[in-house]
Order: sequence, then structure tokens, then C-alpha cells
Amino acid sequence: MRNGVIAVRRDGTLALMNDEAYRIFSMTRGLDDMGRPFTEVLRTRPDISRVLVSAFELSHLPNRVELRLKDVDRVIGYTLSQVKDDDGQAIGAVMYFKDLTRVEQLEERERLRDRLASLGEMAAGIAHELKNPLAGIEVMAGLLRRQVPASKDAQSLLADIMSEAKLANAIVVEMLEFVRPIRLQVERTDVADVLQQAITLAEQKAKRGDVKIDVNLASDLPVIDGDQHQLCQVFTNLVSNAFDALEGKGRVAISATLSSIEEDPTFAQSHGPTPTVVVEVADNGPGVPSELTDRIFNPFFTTKPQGSGLGLAIVRKIVDAHDGQIDLYSSPETGTRFRVTVPVASASGWFKPQRTK
Repeated sequence: MRNGVIAVRRDGTLALMNDEAYRIFSMTRGLDDMGRPFTEVLRTRPDISRVLVSAFELSHLPNRVELRLKDVDRVIGYTLSQVKDDDGQAIGAVMYFKDLTRVEQLEERERLRDRLASLGEMAAGIAHELKNPLAGIEVMAGLLRRQVPASKDAQSLLADIMSEAKLANAIVVEMLEFVRPIRLQVERTDVADVLQQAITLAEQKAKRGDVKIDVNLASDLPVIDGDQHQLCQVFTNLVSNAFDALEGKGRVAISATLSSIEEDPTFAQSHGPTPTVVVEVADNGPGVPSELTDRIFNPFFTTKPQGSGLGLAIVRKIVDAHDGQIDLYSSPETGTRFRVTVPVASASGWFKPQRTK
């Protein structure tokens, strides 16, 4: 695996920063970076500056520590050491680090798979047990309404009972859908058609109000290998969530571009960049609180009063089944942006390491 290396002097100037470090931090090398204060060179990466400053303050330096860089959506593992002169005085510090983002993604997928396995059996049993009594409640409430047509109070109460029974049944159905294994009907799929269908379905699912929709699709978008129906479900959910967040006022921006994923040299049998289509659904609403972003895709977690907490969990499950990736970026100032990345061609090994023979 390629390592990033940063070396700094005791006076706070930058002595060395290799190309891999610039790549991991999404920075462009400046001609005069060497010799400048490292806090200035790394002003857009304050977390790294704090780590380097600590090299001269801590009695025991960290070894093999992980650090999440939220600004660039990366995870690094680093080791920090001092450079000493002949008298044992610290004259500098060196930070060695690796990009662990792909490893973290793999581990997160395994954790999600384990959670789904444990939830699946329990949820399926509960769902099947609940469906029959819920259907019975709805039918009997409907029959009772016919027997008391003159009582407005009774009619109102029975209507509420039927409505709540339908809501509970919808949650049960969604739960069954979530625990059921994804089976893709892969075909050549036009992303533009999928997004247009998703917008139409989202308008039926949630109140759009005066929300404006901007759609910007690249002219060179290829057709992709995917399940059109399930991809449509993904973007319907994201767009309807945006409508809910905006509460009738604001803007939703939908874009799709052609991109690629560079192969990580950590994994053997690399075959060059993987062509992908990146779809972003962004709104200028209040955003997702920072303390909730790590839980937003968890099953049964919801911020909606009547939400099931399964919508985004199902979205992630479908994206994973397409060997894709979904990322969330959110702040109170900019709103919420979901980025869905899927390979153009079916590639089950996109995020899977290949074992060297």
C-alpha cells in the first residue's frame, strides 16, 4: 500500500510532503510549500495540523491510530514519530499514514450484513405474525362502520382505527421488504428515465408544494447494468425525503455525471479505473444534525413522527446490491446531499478485495 509521509521541523515549517499525501488530502502541491509553516499549507486540513503539533507536546506518541477526515470523506491510519539529533533533542516529527477508506467501507458493509442477518430472522417472524391481525382489524372496523352510519362520532373513530391499521400494515410490509434478500433483474438501464420516473413517483408519495426541481444530466451518460425498478425506488425515496425536509418551500437539485473509480493498488488484479455514474440529490433544507449522520442508514432509525426507519436502510441495501456506494453530506448552511455511485457495467468485485494466489 502506498504511504503518505509528512515531515515537519521543530520551528513549525514543512520539510517534506509526498505526492500520496497530497492525493489523500485532495490538495494541490504548491511550488513554495516546503519551508512554509505547515499550519498554513494544511490550513484546509486542521485535524492533520493538530496531530503534527501534538508530536512535540505528547510524552507518548500515537501508533496505528485511525482518523476520519470528514471534509474529504476519507479514513487514514497514521503513526507519529519524532526525529532527534545526537543529543536526543527533538528537531522534527514525521507522520506516516495510509488511506484506509476502502478498508473502512468493506468493514462497514460486513457490519451492516451482520446486523441485517440478526434482524432478518426476528423481523420476518414478527411481520408475518402481525399481518393477519392487522388485516382483521381493518376489515372488522369497516364492517362496523356500515352498522352505525348515523353516528358521526363512531364513524370518525372507526375511520381512525382503519387508518392506523393501514399505516401499521404498511410498516410491516416495508419490514418484510427490508429483510427479504435483494434479487436484481439486471438489464440495460437509462439513468435519465429512472430519474424522471422517480420524480413522478416522489410527487405522489410526498407533498411537493412550491419546491423547485433542477435536473442536470450530463450529455455523455451511458446506459448502465442495473435493476430499473429498484433503482427507481432508491431515487424516489431520496427525492420524497427532500420534499419532506423542505416542507413545501425550497429547491431540489438532481444531477448525474459520468465518472470513474481509481483502483487501489492495495488490491491485486487491478484492471484500471472503473467507469461509474454518479447521481446526486441535494436540497437546501435544514440538513441532518451532525450527531445523526452516522445513524441515518441504520434500520428502524427515523426522525419522522410516523416514519418506519426503513426507507434509507432499504436504499442502501439496493445500492449495495448494485456494487455501488451511497454517501451523505449535510450541514445547516447547505442542506442535505446524497451521492449515489454505481458502476456502469455489472462488477460484483468493485468493493471486494481479490486474493493473491
